[in-house]
Amino acid sequence: MNYEFINVETQNGVAVVSLNRPKALNALNKGMVLELDRVFDEMDGDSLVKAVVITGEKNFAAGADISNMLTLSPEEAKEFSFRHTFTKIEDFPKPVIAAISGFALGGGLELALACDMRIAAPNAKLGFPEINLGIFPGAGGTQRLPRIVGPSRAKEMIYTGDIINITKAAEYGLVDIVAEDPLEEALKLAGKFAAKAPIALKLAKQCINLALDTDQKQGIEFEAVAWASTFATEDQREGMQAFVEKRKAIFKGK
Repeated sequence: MNYEFINVETQNGVAVVSLNRPKALNALNKGMVLELDRVFDEMDGDSLVKAVVITGEKNFAAGADISNMLTLSPEEAKEFSFRHTFTKIEDFPKPVIAAISGFALGGGLELALACDMRIAAPNAKLGFPEINLGIFPGAGGTQRLPRIVGPSRAKEMIYTGDIINITKAAEYGLVDIVAEDPLEEALKLAGKFAAKAPIALKLAKQCINLALDTDQKQGIEFEAVAWASTFATEDQREGMQAFVEKRKAIFKGK
């Protein structure tokens, strides 16, 4: 399918989704988010896609397109929010990595927070400047950021609207890996993920995400059921047989 605001390329089991509004520093508009929503639906059903990298040339995404938001009513603003698409990315059953160069601000940072991991270049700038516009993050930022950096640092970032550099972002744990070429580094890591058992990866991701939203005992019980279910898969038998035979496992997602 052809897209106007994103580019998609898949190779060796890894899909690279590139945000493509360079003149607007890849600011997110409704059209781009609808395309992201659609492509993640398509990749969900594509057995050739084992992992996903989201990136943008020169800049990841410099927030949402303010020109689209100037005259919104509260009802229209709620409809405009990108929360449903970002939650779809967070819940996507395959690993998703954000490869960040330049700006990841506002909605762009919220998109990155919905990914499993964030790899960023030394020139990356991250932040939630919405408070300076009389608003605050409205697509999951107030919920995901505290879980990653802690509530006090999240409040500092959101209350001040300050944009932080890569040193502070790494210190906060907001960025997992700093790399001169974040896309190259993300592709290496995504390639490792793509070689693993897809069903086990999906279930592991569900368990880890659940750990953020439930108490530990409930999470452990869910984990036990999910773990046991892998013993009904061909991948489990292949993985263990390969280990015993001292060879590399070949997983088929079955």
